Amino acid sequence: MNASKQKPKTKLATKLKELFGFDLRSLAAFRIGIALILIADLIIRSSDINTLYSDTGVLPRTALNDIIKPWYWSVYSLSGQPLVQTLVFLLAGLIAVALLVGYRTRLAAIASWAMLISLHNRNPAVLFAGDDMLRALMFWAMFLPLGACYSIDSALNTSTKPLPKRILSGATFALTLQICYVYIFSAAFKTTSPTWWPDGSAVYYALSFDQYAVPLGQFLLNFPPLLTAFTFATLVLEWLGPLFLFVPFRTTFFRCATIVTFILLHLGFGLTLHIGLFAALGMFTWLVFIPTEVWDGLAKRVRTPQRAGLAIYYDADCGFCKKVVYLIRTFLILPKTPLLMAQEQEDASIYADMQEKNSWVVVDWQGNRRFKWEAIAYVVSLSPMFGFLASVLRWKPFMSVGTKFYETIASNRRAAGTFTKPLKFRPLEVHSSGLLNAVTLLLLVYTTVWNVRILSERALSKESFAYKTLHRRTFNSIDWISRLTRLDQSWSIFAPGPPRDDGWYVMSGRLEDGTEVNLLDEGKPVNWNKPTIRRRNVTYRNMQWRTYFINLNRGLGQKLIPSYGQYLCRDWNARHPESKQLKSLEIYFMSERTVPPGETQDVEKTNPWQQPCSQDSLENE
Repeated sequence: MNASKQKPKTKLATKLKELFGFDLRSLAAFRIGIALILIADLIIRSSDINTLYSDTGVLPRTALNDIIKPWYWSVYSLSGQPLVQTLVFLLAGLIAVALLVGYRTRLAAIASWAMLISLHNRNPAVLFAGDDMLRALMFWAMFLPLGACYSIDSALNTSTKPLPKRILSGATFALTLQICYVYIFSAAFKTTSPTWWPDGSAVYYALSFDQYAVPLGQFLLNFPPLLTAFTFATLVLEWLGPLFLFVPFRTTFFRCATIVTFILLHLGFGLTLHIGLFAALGMFTWLVFIPTEVWDGLAKRVRTPQRAGLAIYYDADCGFCKKVVYLIRTFLILPKTPLLMAQEQEDASIYADMQEKNSWVVVDWQGNRRFKWEAIAYVVSLSPMFGFLASVLRWKPFMSVGTKFYETIASNRRAAGTFTKPLKFRPLEVHSSGLLNAVTLLLLVYTTVWNVRILSERALSKESFAYKTLHRRTFNSIDWISRLTRLDQSWSIFAPGPPRDDGWYVMSGRLEDGTEVNLLDEGKPVNWNKPTIRRRNVTYRNMQWRTYFINLNRGLGQKLIPSYGQYLCRDWNARHPESKQLKSLEIYFMSERTVPPGETQDVEKTNPWQQPCSQDSLENE
């Protein structure tokens, strides 16, 4: 009787774990993808450390105080010196690398989240939808066992307790819903605009927005019926697509189909629009949903006789050697390869060969023994992920250099051990914490209410009961939580409708001798004509500048443009001799609001800012 009562509960628990849990290998893939985005983002932004993040740039901290929201905090705001900013960037990069390789993964995830928030809060004027999504994902990632697979932490795990394949927790449930919110609330915003429904013109307006234009997107403007179909397909997919994750039957099939569909959706975004790392981030995000059956199937498929017969022997007296072989096994994805101490083998010839060759001993599936760099090349050749590198490692010049490198390390193992000393063998356990589950679920409820409140501001009348309920003083009094954690999210990319405030900037400077100069394209005359995509890409050299210039023409621009004008004056005068100093500048925006298909676009010349560049005027500012 007890067994019969337990059976339905067991089935329900299994199904819940399947629908709302994550495979540890999927979490590892998600971790690697997110870490790569963090690193790439830092590399891209690092070219603008002075201009976008220091007090010598477009937004010094005195100006930041005018646009920053209460409870926003940033490590980057501790100093405005470019050198300090560079050091903080390097620190953030090192932390992101630690997350990538899974070293002290939980700590690295928390620190990466903190550094990411700090970076975003230092200059909110350059943030895009991809930044909001990355920030939200990193928040929930802190509560997940990201380092349980394919990591340094898992490679050096000393626990004898086997890890589960999947884990269900408050954090897995929260991350699942968070990813769904990105699309469903975005679709809800879009439904409030007729450009998405019923007109079906949203993709036309999105591709017509020159700030995001790419050649393929411009080419697709020649096919209006196709753009209408893309509009409706995108809206339907964002509304209903995430729901297919929760189909309770044939779950693996529906989940795989959903993953592939959304990856293709983000690939399409990336090919037709300049949206920075957002497309790649979207694709990496969906890796977290890869079902266990897929990983198990891949594991069986790659379990060849060659891999099954591999054995690696290391020197038991060399702590450095032990760590290295464990790391190699993990990162080359050869999890079942036996790692054995040569001194403890019945076959004494293995240890004898190790001493004679001063090398580890790799035994292949046919019993052949391999040593030094040649052994490394062989083990790499068996890697399901990195096997293609074996031909490079076996290239004769590379083999010669590699062998000398190996011999140098082998002869100086104690010195080499100083580099691996921080890497400790530790027990790694994965379990669901009741306290953390409660915290994450409460934060999920808070996030859900926040999203509904933001939607209500655009979709509901301020006199409606629902609006008044969601904006009661009780809710407003805890807004500080969203600001402190940066869970103040709004999924409004191209919502409620794609932007139409198109146009381009013309920035003219006047030198002390009366010469007019082009501040956007130095060395060329001031050009009032509409720039080509190629010219725009020079001006908007990354997504941060693209977003900054878009914001410069909007409400936020009134607070940004004085500091930007001062920056242009300082930057020019610092780079030119006294005879070529800038006396004044004028910033024009050539407004070309996007019109419906077939209508003629008008261009309106506006002059949003004039700036004197004398030293006295800059000091007075």
